[in-house]
Amino acid sequence: MSKIFEDYLSELQADMVAICLEYVENMAEDIYIYCSYEPEMYAFDVFYRINGQIVLKNNLNEAIDNTNHKPIFCDTSENRQEAVLDIGLKNLEEIHKKCKEYGRDMPTEIKLHYNVKQNSLKANYKYDLVYSNDDELLPDDIFDNWFEEVKENNE
Repeated sequence: MSKIFEDYLSELQADMVAICLEYVENMAEDIYIYCSYEPEMYAFDVFYRINGQIVLKNNLNEAIDNTNHKPIFCDTSENRQEAVLDIGLKNLEEIHKKCKEYGRDMPTEIKLHYNVKQNSLKANYKYDLVYSNDDELLPDDIFDNWFEEVKENNE
């Protein structure tokens, strides 16, 4: 049986989740992945919920519970962060290739929310330009706004 478009999309999104889960050494409760593509510009970023706290990828250690007398820390070095982002971007570019190959529209924005305990992935897709038509907005602004929204709803 040959693969269909949705199979490729699911595999690539699952790979994004896997690399983000590996980065946090399986300590996250939730993973929030932001992907964006607007004419010739790709963006990828991630944030987490750990011990009930919403944190950016560079602040993981602020949320890790070290009360069991054995300090646990994640490697949040710049090299490791860049590796996660690079893999995410490659997956996003691969999604774009598959969209072209199967004659599908490429989403301009993909927001993934992975609940670790429930092993459930929810995806939100947008197909309209989000920031290209705005002189001030950048993909980072959209990501930051989503981060703040999730953080507020978590409190």
